[in-house]
Amino acid sequence: MTFLNKLKWVLGILVVFILIVTTNLIDKNNFVRVKESVETIYEDRLIAKKLIFDMLKSVHQKELALAKNDTVFFNTSNSKVNDNIDNSILKFEDTKLTIAESKLFSSLKDNLDVLKAAEKRYRDSRFENSEKILHQIDNVKQDLYDLSNIQIDEGSRQLSISKKAIDDVELFTQLEIIVLVILAIIIQIIVIYKPKQKD
Repeated sequence: MTFLNKLKWVLGILVVFILIVTTNLIDKNNFVRVKESVETIYEDRLIAKKLIFDMLKSVHQKELALAKNDTVFFNTSNSKVNDNIDNSILKFEDTKLTIAESKLFSSLKDNLDVLKAAEKRYRDSRFENSEKILHQIDNVKQDLYDLSNIQIDEGSRQLSISKKAIDDVELFTQLEIIVLVILAIIIQIIVIYKPKQKD
Protein backbone atom coordinates (compact mmCIF):
# COMPACT_ATOMS: atom_id res chain seq x y z
CA MET A 1 0.00 0.00 0.00
CA THR A 2 1.48 3.29 -1.11
CA PHE A 3 1.73 6.35 1.08
CA LEU A 4 -1.04 8.06 -0.91
CA ASN A 5 -3.41 5.11 -0.32
CA LYS A 6 -2.61 5.11 3.39
CA LEU A 7 -3.29 8.85 3.53
CA LYS A 8 -6.65 8.35 1.77
CA TRP A 9 -7.61 5.67 4.31
CA VAL A 10 -6.57 7.79 7.25
CA LEU A 11 -8.48 10.81 5.94
CA GLY A 12 -11.57 8.70 5.25
CA ILE A 13 -11.55 7.19 8.73
CA LEU A 14 -10.83 10.59 10.29
CA VAL A 15 -13.82 12.18 8.51
CA VAL A 16 -16.11 9.37 9.73
CA PHE A 17 -14.73 9.71 13.27
CA ILE A 18 -15.24 13.51 13.32
CA LEU A 19 -18.76 13.10 11.95
CA ILE A 20 -19.71 10.55 14.60
CA VAL A 21 -18.22 12.61 17.46
CA THR A 22 -19.94 15.80 16.24
CA THR A 23 -23.38 14.21 15.90
CA ASN A 24 -22.91 12.46 19.24
CA LEU A 25 -22.25 15.82 20.95
CA ILE A 26 -25.27 17.39 19.24
CA ASP A 27 -27.45 14.42 20.28
CA LYS A 28 -26.17 14.66 23.86
CA ASN A 29 -27.07 18.37 23.97
CA ASN A 30 -30.57 17.61 22.67
CA PHE A 31 -31.08 14.83 25.23
CA VAL A 32 -30.02 17.23 28.00
CA ARG A 33 -32.66 19.70 26.74
CA VAL A 34 -35.32 16.97 26.79
CA LYS A 35 -34.30 15.88 30.31
CA GLU A 36 -34.39 19.46 31.64
CA SER A 37 -37.75 20.07 29.98
CA VAL A 38 -39.30 16.93 31.49
CA GLU A 39 -37.90 17.78 34.93
CA THR A 40 -39.29 21.32 34.64
CA ILE A 41 -42.72 20.00 33.66
CA TYR A 42 -42.74 17.81 36.77
CA GLU A 43 -40.98 19.97 39.36
CA ASP A 44 -42.10 23.44 38.33
CA ARG A 45 -45.47 22.79 36.70
CA LEU A 46 -47.15 19.65 38.05
CA ILE A 47 -46.04 20.22 41.64
CA ALA A 48 -47.02 23.89 41.35
CA LYS A 49 -50.42 22.85 39.98
CA LYS A 50 -50.93 20.54 42.99
CA LEU A 51 -49.95 23.33 45.41
CA ILE A 52 -52.41 25.70 43.73
CA PHE A 53 -55.11 23.03 44.01
CA ASP A 54 -54.32 22.55 47.74
CA MET A 55 -54.54 26.31 48.36
CA LEU A 56 -57.79 26.54 46.42
CA LYS A 57 -59.22 23.70 48.50
CA SER A 58 -58.27 25.56 51.70
CA VAL A 59 -59.85 28.79 50.42
CA HIS A 60 -63.04 26.87 49.61
CA GLN A 61 -63.14 25.66 53.21
CA LYS A 62 -63.17 29.30 54.34
CA GLU A 63 -65.84 30.15 51.79
CA LEU A 64 -68.02 27.25 52.93
CA ALA A 65 -67.64 28.23 56.59
CA LEU A 66 -68.78 31.75 55.74
CA ALA A 67 -71.76 30.47 53.75
CA LYS A 68 -72.83 28.29 56.70
CA ASN A 69 -72.09 31.01 59.29
CA ASP A 70 -69.75 28.50 60.92
CA THR A 71 -68.14 30.58 63.69
CA VAL A 72 -66.55 27.46 65.21
CA PHE A 73 -64.45 27.08 62.04
CA PHE A 74 -63.02 30.61 62.42
CA ASN A 75 -62.33 30.07 66.14
CA THR A 76 -60.66 26.66 65.80
CA SER A 77 -59.91 25.31 62.30
CA ASN A 78 -59.08 28.51 60.40
CA SER A 79 -55.58 28.85 61.88
CA LYS A 80 -54.72 25.30 60.71
CA VAL A 81 -56.11 26.08 57.25
CA ASN A 82 -53.94 29.24 57.16
CA ASP A 83 -50.91 27.14 58.16
CA ASN A 84 -51.63 24.75 55.29
CA ILE A 85 -51.82 27.69 52.88
CA ASP A 86 -48.55 29.12 54.27
CA ASN A 87 -46.83 25.74 53.78
CA SER A 88 -48.05 25.59 50.19
CA ILE A 89 -46.79 29.15 49.63
CA LEU A 90 -43.33 28.19 50.93
CA LYS A 91 -43.20 25.15 48.65
CA PHE A 92 -44.44 27.19 45.69
CA GLU A 93 -41.57 29.66 46.23
CA ASP A 94 -39.13 26.79 45.59
CA THR A 95 -40.43 26.26 42.06
CA LYS A 96 -38.94 28.11 39.10
CA LEU A 97 -41.20 31.10 38.43
CA THR A 98 -41.63 33.00 35.19
CA ILE A 99 -41.82 36.81 35.28
CA ALA A 100 -45.62 36.81 34.92
CA GLU A 101 -45.88 34.07 37.52
CA SER A 102 -43.72 36.03 39.98
CA LYS A 103 -46.04 39.05 39.69
CA LEU A 104 -49.14 36.92 40.22
CA PHE A 105 -47.53 35.05 43.08
CA SER A 106 -46.65 38.34 44.76
CA SER A 107 -50.26 39.49 44.32
CA LEU A 108 -51.48 36.20 45.81
CA LYS A 109 -49.30 36.62 48.90
CA ASP A 110 -50.52 40.21 49.35
CA ASN A 111 -54.15 39.14 48.96
CA LEU A 112 -53.66 36.31 51.46
CA ASP A 113 -52.24 38.79 53.99
CA VAL A 114 -55.24 41.08 53.47
CA LEU A 115 -57.55 38.05 53.84
CA LYS A 116 -55.96 37.07 57.16
CA ALA A 117 -56.36 40.63 58.45
CA ALA A 118 -60.03 40.65 57.34
CA GLU A 119 -60.59 37.34 59.10
CA LYS A 120 -59.12 38.74 62.32
CA ARG A 121 -61.42 41.79 62.09
CA TYR A 122 -64.34 39.45 61.40
CA ARG A 123 -63.57 37.41 64.53
CA ASP A 124 -63.01 40.55 66.62
CA SER A 125 -66.38 41.96 65.50
CA ARG A 126 -68.10 38.80 66.74
CA PHE A 127 -68.67 37.53 63.20
CA GLU A 128 -70.56 40.46 61.72
CA ASN A 129 -70.25 41.59 58.11
CA SER A 130 -68.44 38.90 56.13
CA GLU A 131 -68.53 40.88 52.85
CA LYS A 132 -64.89 42.00 53.07
CA ILE A 133 -63.73 38.43 53.59
CA LEU A 134 -65.84 37.19 50.67
CA HIS A 135 -64.46 39.94 48.44
CA GLN A 136 -60.91 39.08 49.49
CA ILE A 137 -61.54 35.35 48.94
CA ASP A 138 -62.59 36.22 45.37
CA ASN A 139 -59.29 38.08 44.88
CA VAL A 140 -57.29 35.12 46.20
CA LYS A 141 -59.24 32.66 44.03
CA GLN A 142 -58.65 34.81 40.94
CA ASP A 143 -54.89 34.84 41.60
CA LEU A 144 -54.93 31.05 42.04
CA TYR A 145 -56.91 30.55 38.81
CA ASP A 146 -54.49 32.80 36.92
CA LEU A 147 -51.49 30.94 38.38
CA SER A 148 -53.12 27.66 37.39
CA ASN A 149 -53.47 28.86 33.79
CA ILE A 150 -49.79 29.81 33.71
CA GLN A 151 -48.90 26.23 34.70
CA ILE A 152 -50.75 24.94 31.65
CA ASP A 153 -49.13 27.49 29.32
CA GLU A 154 -45.63 26.89 30.69
CA GLY A 155 -46.10 23.12 30.66
CA SER A 156 -47.12 23.36 27.03
CA ARG A 157 -44.08 25.53 26.25
CA GLN A 158 -41.73 23.03 27.94
CA LEU A 159 -43.38 20.20 26.03
CA SER A 160 -42.76 21.97 22.72
CA ILE A 161 -39.09 22.51 23.72
CA SER A 162 -38.66 18.80 24.35
CA LYS A 163 -40.52 17.95 21.13
CA LYS A 164 -38.22 20.25 19.15
CA ALA A 165 -35.15 18.65 20.76
CA ILE A 166 -36.44 15.17 19.87
CA ASP A 167 -37.15 16.32 16.30
CA ASP A 168 -33.57 17.66 16.11
CA VAL A 169 -32.21 14.30 17.29
CA GLU A 170 -34.25 12.50 14.63
CA LEU A 171 -33.08 14.92 11.93
CA PHE A 172 -29.41 14.58 12.89
CA THR A 173 -29.75 10.80 13.07
CA GLN A 174 -31.13 10.74 9.52
CA LEU A 175 -28.40 13.11 8.31
CA GLU A 176 -25.78 11.00 10.05
CA ILE A 177 -27.02 7.86 8.29
CA ILE A 178 -27.04 9.62 4.90
CA VAL A 179 -23.53 11.01 5.38
CA LEU A 180 -22.22 7.64 6.59
CA VAL A 181 -23.67 5.93 3.51
CA ILE A 182 -22.09 8.56 1.24
CA LEU A 183 -18.76 8.22 3.04
CA ALA A 184 -18.91 4.44 2.78
CA ILE A 185 -19.50 4.74 -0.97
CA ILE A 186 -16.60 7.22 -1.31
CA ILE A 187 -14.28 4.97 0.71
CA GLN A 188 -15.27 1.99 -1.48
CA ILE A 189 -14.53 4.01 -4.61
CA ILE A 190 -11.14 5.04 -3.17
CA VAL A 191 -10.28 1.45 -2.28
CA ILE A 192 -11.47 -0.07 -5.56
CA TYR A 193 -10.21 2.68 -7.85
CA LYS A 194 -6.85 1.91 -9.34
CA PRO A 195 -5.25 4.59 -11.44
CA LYS A 196 -4.00 3.43 -14.84
CA GLN A 197 -0.34 2.64 -14.86
CA LYS A 198 1.70 4.51 -17.41
CA ASP A 199 3.76 2.25 -19.64
